Amino acid sequence: MAQGSGIEWTESTWNPVTGCTKTSPGCRFCYAERMAERLQAMGQGNYRNGFRLTLQPHMLDLPLRWKKPKMIFVNSMSDLFHKDVPLDYLQRVFDVMRRAHWHNFQVLTKRSERLAQQNAQIEWAANIWMGVSVETEVSRHRIDDLRSTGAFLKFLSLEPLLGPLPSLDLRGIGWVIVGGESGPRARPMDPAWAIDLRDQCRRANVPFFFKQWGGKNKKRAGRVLEGRTWEQMPVTSMSSA
Repeated sequence: MAQGSGIEWTESTWNPVTGCTKTSPGCRFCYAERMAERLQAMGQGNYRNGFRLTLQPHMLDLPLRWKKPKMIFVNSMSDLFHKDVPLDYLQRVFDVMRRAHWHNFQVLTKRSERLAQQNAQIEWAANIWMGVSVETEVSRHRIDDLRSTGAFLKFLSLEPLLGPLPSLDLRGIGWVIVGGESGPRARPMDPAWAIDLRDQCRRANVPFFFKQWGGKNKKRAGRVLEGRTWEQMPVTSMSSA
């Protein structure tokens, strides 16, 4: 499945891999797992295995058929750097992203160790944005793993934000997304955590995007932080065109 997305910081999703396994506290109430189970129950073929990791090679060339430039979130329903994604398949995904140079691709992982290990095997391009999720102090090390890669644009997704992240090292980071957890068992986000991160980005001159407060009803909770929405994006050749 690949389609327009309701995720505030992207336009479309592309899932050449589906399914995942939990690796950190942020995975506890995984939205993708809930969605995969619903899609399996509806008989959607790509989710015949539910949330078990599954390669979807028939989806590989989809971005090449989208002629209008898009912002594309890669693997919204999985993690491209999961240990069960073979290196040759990972490289095929990156090859498609390089060939579809008119799009910007947003890749996000919690497996920063594998990202760093495979960096030398990856051919990076300017239209491939690479990010890591950081939910608590325990996962702060992922930022250094990301910084060690050759990605042209490196970003952080601090979501679901489950604790304060003071004094982040934002050297080399081109974008920061912050958001609270949503869903029926969402854990609350302290507004002070989000405000502090906004202020850290201001001081470091890093674009800041506030995605949501989250909660059981994320639409009702909204996206306003201290009186306004924050939707700053990195300046790229596509976004400035």
